[in-house]
Amino acid sequence: MTVKTDAEGIAAAAAAAARGGGLPPVHLWNPQDCGDLDMEIRADGTWFHEGTPIGRPGLVRLFSTILRKEGAKYFLVTPVEKVGIRVEDAPFVAVDADIAGEGRAQAVTFRTNVGDSVTAGPDRPVRVERAPETGEPRPYVLVRADLEALIDRKTFYRLVEAGDHHEVDGESWFGLWSGGAFFPVIPSRDLG
Repeated sequence: MTVKTDAEGIAAAAAAAARGGGLPPVHLWNPQDCGDLDMEIRADGTWFHEGTPIGRPGLVRLFSTILRKEGAKYFLVTPVEKVGIRVEDAPFVAVDADIAGEGRAQAVTFRTNVGDSVTAGPDRPVRVERAPETGEPRPYVLVRADLEALIDRKTFYRLVEAGDHHEVDGESWFGLWSGGAFFPVIPSRDLG
């Protein structure tokens, strides 16, 4: 069976799946692969379709609810079709965070550009990569099922202000507490 795949059809199927409330169970769906759709999520979180930014936040949110990662590839998944899309970095951007408490009792709740809210902790870790050429940190938080949000610069600076030093594997690290877990950012010795 050949399925004509387009953004409108995917959006309609996503809307139907979302009617039950909450996120659609994309992890349970195993539809046929219908190839790739000319859709891309840029590093700044902007969604593009056929080279044009998608200007409707509700539509972007809808698409974000049916996004799934398999290996290194990203797909929009409905009960009847699966289409590949390109993701430049992470599919979401953490655009703000609420920080409550201090030390081990601290909780950091991130808000993403697509409306998700997640509190970092053992099941929603924060990780920091460093650009090999510049050493610049690239921080991420797990949002759901292998889908991460790049933590934007202003939010990361706020996290640094809430950071603390803690011993990890016999070495002192500067990092962030949230949900009872410590997320190392940089070895303490590397701080100027």
